[in-house]
Amino acid sequence: MIPLRLAIIEDDPTVRQLLQGYLCRQPEFDCVLVAGSVEAFLEQLPDLAAKPQLVLLDIGLPGLSGIEALPLLRRQLPDTDFVMQTVFEDTDRIYRALCAGATGYLLKSTPPAEIKAALLDVAHGGAPMSRAVARKVLGYFKPSPTAPTTDLTPRERQVLEGLVDGLSEKQVAARLDLAPQTVHSYIKQLYRKLHVRSRAELVRHTLRDDPPA
Repeated sequence: MIPLRLAIIEDDPTVRQLLQGYLCRQPEFDCVLVAGSVEAFLEQLPDLAAKPQLVLLDIGLPGLSGIEALPLLRRQLPDTDFVMQTVFEDTDRIYRALCAGATGYLLKSTPPAEIKAALLDVAHGGAPMSRAVARKVLGYFKPSPTAPTTDLTPRERQVLEGLVDGLSEKQVAARLDLAPQTVHSYIKQLYRKLHVRSRAELVRHTLRDDPPA
C-alpha cells in the first residue's frame, strides 16, 4: 500500500507533537508537512514535491482560523480532503465547517488511534465525525414543528444515521440486520433524493437545507 500524504496544521505545540509523533510513525501515512498556522502551511506548500491528500486542520488557529481558511485551501488543493479538529462542538461551527467543505469533524479529545482510523476512512470515501458531533448533526434530521424536513422514510433515516456515525455499508447492514446489498440500495436512494454523490455532500447538502438558527 502506498502511504497517504498527510499534512497537519495545529498551533498548540503539545498537540502538534502528539499528532506528529503518532500519525507520522504509522506506515499508512507519509507526513509531508506539519505547520503551526495556515499562513506557515501556505508558505511551505509550493516547496512540496507532491501535495497532501489529507489535511488534519485545527479550527482555533492564530491568524486565519481553520474555517476561514478552508475555502482558500480547497481552491489551492481541490483534490485534498480536509478533516477539522477542534475543542468546539457547537452547532454553528459544525455547520460552517461542513458547508465550507470539511470532509470530517473530530474533537481534540478523540484518541490518536481513532484519528488514524478516521483519516483512513476519509481516504476510502467516508465522512467521519466524533460521536458528540454526529449526534448534533443527526438533530437536523429530526422532525420539527417549525422547520421542514427532507422526505426520507424511517429506514432511510436509519441508514443515514449509520453513515453519519462513520459506519461502513457492512456495519450499517449489521446494525439494522439487513443485507449489505439492501443497504447499498438505500444509500443510492438517499443520494438520488438529495442529489449528492458522496457521504460528505450528503451531510453538507442537508445542513444547507436546514441550517442552525
